[in-house]
Amino acid sequence: MAERVVSSLIDRLLISLLSEEATLLRDIHEEVADIKDELESIQSFLKDADVRAAAEEDMSEGVKTWVKQVKEVAFRMDVFMDEYLLEMAQHHPHRVQGFSGFLYKSARLFSMLRPHHETATKIQKIKATVQKIKARSERYGFQSTGQGSSSGARNVRWQDPRMASLFLEDVAVVGIESPKDELIGWLIKEDSYRTVVSVVGMGGLGKTTLAKKVYDHHMMREHFDCHAWISVTPSYNMMDLVRSMVKQFCEARKEFPPEGIDSVDKTSLISKARKYLQEKRYVVVFDDVWEIDFWGELEHALPDNTKGPRILITTRNLDVANFCKKSSHVKVHNLQPLLPNKAWELFCKRAFQFELEGHCPPMLEKLSHDILEKCEGLPLAIVAIGGLLSTKDKTLFEWQKLHDSLGFELGINPHLASVSKILSLSFEDLPYNLKSCFLYLGMYPVDYSISCVRLIRQWIAEGFVKAKEGKTFEEVAEEYLTELIHRSLVQVSKVNFDGKVRQCRLHDLFREIVLRKMKDLSFCYVLSKQESNFEGLTRRMSVDRVSYDVLKGFEDTCIHSLLLFNLDESPKSFMSTFLVDFKLLKIMDFEDAPLDCIPEDVGVLFHLRYLSLRNTKVKILPKSIGKLQNLETLDLKQSLVYDIAVEISKLCKLRHLIAYSRNYQIEFSLARERGVKIPKGVGSLMYLQKLYHVDLNHGGVDLVKELGQLSQLRKLGVKNLSKETMSSLCISIEKMNHLQSLDISSISEDEIIDLQTISSPPQCLQRIYLKGCLEKLPGWIPKLQHLVRLRIYWSRLNEDPLKALQNLPNLLELGILHQAYSGEQLYFRTGGFPKLRKLTLRYLDELKSLIIDEGALPLIENLDIGPCPKLKEVPFGIQHLRNLKTLAFFYMSKEFEESLNYEVGPCYWIAEHIPVILLCYKVGTQYDGYDSRRFRFKHLER
Repeated sequence: MAERVVSSLIDRLLISLLSEEATLLRDIHEEVADIKDELESIQSFLKDADVRAAAEEDMSEGVKTWVKQVKEVAFRMDVFMDEYLLEMAQHHPHRVQGFSGFLYKSARLFSMLRPHHETATKIQKIKATVQKIKARSERYGFQSTGQGSSSGARNVRWQDPRMASLFLEDVAVVGIESPKDELIGWLIKEDSYRTVVSVVGMGGLGKTTLAKKVYDHHMMREHFDCHAWISVTPSYNMMDLVRSMVKQFCEARKEFPPEGIDSVDKTSLISKARKYLQEKRYVVVFDDVWEIDFWGELEHALPDNTKGPRILITTRNLDVANFCKKSSHVKVHNLQPLLPNKAWELFCKRAFQFELEGHCPPMLEKLSHDILEKCEGLPLAIVAIGGLLSTKDKTLFEWQKLHDSLGFELGINPHLASVSKILSLSFEDLPYNLKSCFLYLGMYPVDYSISCVRLIRQWIAEGFVKAKEGKTFEEVAEEYLTELIHRSLVQVSKVNFDGKVRQCRLHDLFREIVLRKMKDLSFCYVLSKQESNFEGLTRRMSVDRVSYDVLKGFEDTCIHSLLLFNLDESPKSFMSTFLVDFKLLKIMDFEDAPLDCIPEDVGVLFHLRYLSLRNTKVKILPKSIGKLQNLETLDLKQSLVYDIAVEISKLCKLRHLIAYSRNYQIEFSLARERGVKIPKGVGSLMYLQKLYHVDLNHGGVDLVKELGQLSQLRKLGVKNLSKETMSSLCISIEKMNHLQSLDISSISEDEIIDLQTISSPPQCLQRIYLKGCLEKLPGWIPKLQHLVRLRIYWSRLNEDPLKALQNLPNLLELGILHQAYSGEQLYFRTGGFPKLRKLTLRYLDELKSLIIDEGALPLIENLDIGPCPKLKEVPFGIQHLRNLKTLAFFYMSKEFEESLNYEVGPCYWIAEHIPVILLCYKVGTQYDGYDSRRFRFKHLER
């Protein structure tokens, strides 16, 4: 990571000083270019230092000091660049337009700046320091081993952490019976083709233990002709693996290996292996595979004969398993953490293995559960921490001490070394561009479920995301997050209806390791109740549950990212000095903060790229916001801001404007959600991707026409659509070729939304929300091949819309809500809605019957119905929905509920196969205020 700090700085220097537009004064240009060259020349040494540090190999104090000095000078240079650009912007606010304007005009402007001499002096000092550091490395003979790759960390002083897992007795293993049975079933299934079975999960979950118990099972020995177990080392050699595999096969059959196997070339070796296995039913385990293309190197040595050969792979990376799909059948088992009861059983086995007959004394139960909770079902951690506690006195004092210092103990206690090592390996194996992204998650509090959209926008604002041709920064960042998830480093905590990850989190123990690395690398400092003092260098600060008084010690800081969590107050004294104390901010996240205003002169934060006032009491945006030339995200959701200043049209780099609020205290209606007043001139925001929601009561036709200029829009929401603005909106929508989500609300529930004039809708539309009266369903909607969600409200359609929508090939969710349909019957025909997973039919007052043919809705999993006062019986046809997992009825009549009674109800058999049935009752006045009773059939309760 020391190399990453320098690499990022070199990229920045290259962009800002060596681009075609750069016309800095010659002396300054040369000084900074020299610094860039000097830093490049020491990168290889830093890569080597990173590898050694990752492998926890001892480095001399001289090398450690040298690395620290390099990081410090990189820090100083980065801060200098920010201060210099800020100074330029303050002296020439109208001429400087971000980096481009600065670079283009700097030669002429620089000579007019008073601090010219001071700036030159600073940069010369930095250059001199860099030269001294380089000379010191040469003088002391620091050597680079050339192991600068991310995988190099697994090559230095490698000690296989899997060894203990290979020799565990059955009595020491807990909670693997179910996955073991599933894997054995897959492996011995009588399919004749070659199949790769992959066990995927984060480090420490017990993948090796599970695979070894499967491999040693008597059914495996009886089913296969020959078997081999290969532990894949980080620096594996493909030919060595093949030789070892063939020799193990021969040993299992008491045969001699093929002649010349130790001396032949690669092609001949593969041929011998194929010949030997051509007529055999074989099984081979490759344990702990890291490289994605591993299968590409080995597959040719493992013939796909007709005997049903099997390959079992354990890996932390889902992409390893997916890579095998190119030439083999693949089955993937995502190994899950231990269930709470199994985790407790394993903990007690380890912590009390030699005393108390393996039982936890009552006085230690609560603390033991608290400690166990931090393990989150990770067997490796449970075994290690339980083993450590087995050496301690069984007292509250000793238990509490470990509980309070677990993060610190992970770094120093030899009992926990295996946990730290195995989890750290996943981090060290990351490409450099993902390490910063992963560390950034540590800025969020423990157990915090992180919004993926929020995280991605912050990554982009930080500059972590690199441009890719043909893709937006957001799309590239999504790829980064997906890779972190596939590598089992980030956990998915909430998934959207279409399978996209909506929220994510860090495993508690992973977070402890991340916090330690953030501190060691000066990446970020976390201020909390446990640690509210700060010393040293950092450009990022996360503040959790501390008073604002703590921040008073950060005058004139170099912090460029500030995230605030769980604060109780926001004194005006803090905000009055905020701009002075945090003048270099790029990310300012006040989400959920007790804040009612922001400084009038917020526009001086020239570097600000991300500003979130979400869920605050801020009412007014200062006019100076127009000076934020680098702002990319402005998040005002659930704030009290309604009127956006006209100066916002100057924010030429703005990509996301989220500005709406919902009143959850009133019944669901058009008045429940409010957009914001957007001034004319919004059409100049050419990079805008999200605009949600615009109140069309202000600006009228002229504003709607301007929306058509926003050619990069991906998501658009408009409120208060009227007859006057209808046709203009249709014309503007046709110009939005990249639009993926469209949300339209009319000015009243009776106002007709006429979208029929759209003849060429954006073909990439995925989500449509229409709130208002429709004379008929727009004819272009059933032609949208990529549509995944459609919700209509108050549409008052007389004609059954299902016939028009049933052939949409990718529709996953359909909602017909709040008098959207005025007819008496809805009919789902055979073959209709082939991919629909969720169906919502709410507040349909005239609906009397719902008919579902066999073969309709084949994949439906969730069905919500009601209130529908004229629907007296459970809809016939629900018995055909064999994939239905949850059926919810809202505010239905007593007569309807009684029809479900398993003793006397005539309709109970229709829904008896559904695992979860909910009967929901109205509570309070809120639209979503309801209580639910879980309804279970008698045969399911047994």
